[in-house]
This record gives sequence, C-alpha cells and structure tokens, in this order.
Amino acid sequence: MDSVPSATAPAQGRDAGPSPSVWVFKCHRAGDHAQSLALAHALGWPFVVKKMRFLPHELYFALQGKGTLAGIDRRRSSPLEPPWPDLIIMAGRQNETPAKWVRDQSGGRTRIVVIGRYWTPAEQLDLVVTPPQFRLREHSHVLVNDFPLHHVTAEKLEAAAAIWRPRLAGLPHPWIALVVGGSSGPYVFSRETARRLGREASQFARAHGGSLLVTTSPRTGRGAMEALDRAIEVPHRFYRWRPSDPENPYLGYLALADRFIVTADSLSMLAEAGATGRPVFMFEFGGGPAAMRGPRARDPRIRQWWRWSQLRDQGLLGLHYALAICLPPWRLNRSRDIRLAQDRFIALDRARWLGDGEPRPWQPAPLQDLDRAVARVRALFDSGPARGDPVHKAGRGPHDAAEPAIMPSLPAAK
Repeated sequence: MDSVPSATAPAQGRDAGPSPSVWVFKCHRAGDHAQSLALAHALGWPFVVKKMRFLPHELYFALQGKGTLAGIDRRRSSPLEPPWPDLIIMAGRQNETPAKWVRDQSGGRTRIVVIGRYWTPAEQLDLVVTPPQFRLREHSHVLVNDFPLHHVTAEKLEAAAAIWRPRLAGLPHPWIALVVGGSSGPYVFSRETARRLGREASQFARAHGGSLLVTTSPRTGRGAMEALDRAIEVPHRFYRWRPSDPENPYLGYLALADRFIVTADSLSMLAEAGATGRPVFMFEFGGGPAAMRGPRARDPRIRQWWRWSQLRDQGLLGLHYALAICLPPWRLNRSRDIRLAQDRFIALDRARWLGDGEPRPWQPAPLQDLDRAVARVRALFDSGPARGDPVHKAGRGPHDAAEPAIMPSLPAAK
C-alpha cells in the first residue's frame, strides 16, 4: 500500500552519503495531505507515503498520549516495519499515535514533523509547521507561516499553460479565474451565495472587458454549481469538479489567468493564486458572529446576520463556532479562525476583498513559507541527537543540513 513518487530530486548541498529517509503519513483531509507532500518534495529526499486505516477506539489511545498501533486496522494499513525512517511528515490528529510508535521503535532517532495543528504537546514533537488560523501557542518547536504550503510549481504551470492556452483562445482578455470552494465550518456556500458570486464576478469581468475561467472543487455542492453557472452573465468557461479527472483545468487557469477571484473559505487556493504574483480578490460569504469580515462586511445582509433571511440561508452554525473561536484554544477546542489568515493576505498586500476596488499595481515578493519550512526541517539533522537517540551525534556527516533550494518564481500569464 506504499506509493513512491515518480521522481525525487537529490538533496542539495550534500557532498556524500545517503539522504535521510522519509515517510509521509497520509491525512484524510486532502488539503493537509497536499501540504505534507509539498514539504516532502521540496526537501528533495526519497520518501514513501504510508496510508493508515483507523479503528473507532483509536481516540482512547490518543487521549492517553500513547505511541501504539492498537488503534489502526493493520490489515488495511501500510506496513510499518524496519528500516525505520529518519523523518515522518504528517498531518491529522490520528496519525500522531502511530508516528510516536515508529519513533519509539527507532530508539528515538525518527524525527516527527506535523503540518497544521497538533494533539501531542509541542515539546514532544520535533517541528510543527502551521498557518495562523489554528491559533497555536508560541513555542520553539512551532513555525507559524503566513500561508498554507502548496505544491504548485513553475514546471507544472508551464506544462498546463501549453495545454490550456489554445483551448481558451476564443475567450476575451483579460482572463479572470473564478476559483470556487464551498461550505466550510460556519460558512455555508448556499445557492443564494452562489448566485451572488455569479453576479459580482460577472460585474467584475464586464468592468474589465474580460471573461471568467470558472473552476469548482470537491466542496462545491451540486445545487450551488448550477446556481452559479446560471448567474454568470459574461463569456466564460465553467468546469464542474470530478474526482481524478485528467481534464481538470485548475493548473491551466492558475498559469494563464490575469486576475483571480477566490472564495475566501479556501486558504490553500488563495495561497496558490497568490503565488502567481497576480491580483487576487477574495469573495466573502457566510454570516453570524463568525462572518468572514464581521461588522466590516460590505454586504449589509452579512452584517445583519440575526435577520431571518440570513439565518435561513446560513443556518445557525456560526453561533457555536463563534463561541469556540472566542474561547482560548486548547486540546479539545480545535476551532480555527480563517479570518486570521484572510487578514494576513490583506496585510501583506497579497489580496483584496472583491468589491473594494481595483488594487494599485503590485508585485508581491516570492512566497517564503516553503523555504522556511525546508530550512527548519533540515536544521533538525544538524542540531544534535534526536529525542532519546543515544547513537546519532550532532553534525553527523551524511545528514548535515544544507541550504534550502529557493523555489522558482511562477510564470507570469501570457
């Protein structure tokens, strides 16, 4: 059940000796697993993906902080056996228990890097790489990046551009990619919200004399897709997401769009659009005390969340979610506040809210989040023995840290 990447780049800056071996534990959340893979690929060390199937009682062992395989279905999971890896990269609470078991079997040599938020106390992990929305406490083992990691590279975009440029040739410029997420936490992407997005995106495209390149995602409901498609009033191409579809135009749209409108629920898609260095506009939706822009919302219906029309559309999900966000984060309060990340996009001049006007021209600096994460991981192998490791010494030859490779700038739209 292991899967091996088709190619891994050699670790840069290493004179001799094998690279550290890496296992990536697959997370059930596709976005979090994509971040783990992005880090693994950027390190350039050989890795395999391990898939876990968990049993209902795994939470019992997690609450006890144990490193054990008792909570996984071993017949349906990837084998965990020697030789033990030097590094485990993982996301998701469930994966922490088998990761700690592997570290125990290795005599403490295996390092554990968690993406996102953690369940195990931070001091018992080697590194946590997280964006701001998880509200993690400051700790020497926690690296708080500005945005989620992503695995969109210049090479992927160049290849996608070559495929999709002729297919889109009949649409008027500028090309505006409309990237659509869906319901998440207290934010319900309803039919009414989809219709409003279609109207506002059409108005934006009409004002610029361009067309819309629309792509939906796994979280976009079928009814919302249909409502959005019917509401668009300008030339456009509309893609309805399908699993494992080789005709998915998402990378092509990233490569070729002159501007982006992204629903603000998807921080990963915002980061990927922002990495292109082209204007990004965030579409707000949702309601209640946890509204994306709260009292700053441009739409009075969102500001007045207590009205029946808004409650009927968005439900009451925002009420308990807002309460959880107001409380301090602790082990059982795992609420995230995506508004912290949205505000970060605005503060760093990487995005504007749709409807706030065309931003002044800007050329954002290349994203450094992945480079920072790579540097911190490599430093783990140059900072002394791993926790509980009686054999490995600091500065060991083959595992000396190397300078991280700077990711190439993403190509400009043509």
